[in-house]
Amino acid sequence: MFFLMICHHHDGPEIGALRDSLRPMHRDWVASGGNGAAIVLTGSALWDAAGSGIGNFGLLQAETEAAARAFAEGDPFTTGGVVRSITLTRLADTFRAERIMPLSGG
Repeated sequence: MFFLMICHHHDGPEIGALRDSLRPMHRDWVASGGNGAAIVLTGSALWDAAGSGIGNFGLLQAETEAAARAFAEGDPFTTGGVVRSITLTRLADTFRAERIMPLSGG
């Protein structure tokens, strides 16, 4: 199954520095698929109109919604206090994932 994950980050002057400090661990988590919970097809930061980080998104492949949620909730951005909320939306079974190059270099 495929899911759109949207994570909104907390506001505040300290969040940018916290996000920066957690980014290497976040990237390792994404690369590992959350220790195999999901495959990240693509993702990126979300910015407001002024160019400030407000969140991140990902297109995930996971066996179940529970596995996709485990990926999202285990992310260092989430466990480290950057993420305020997570929304997971299942994509249609007809979603054409082959149109997206996986982050793994595939």
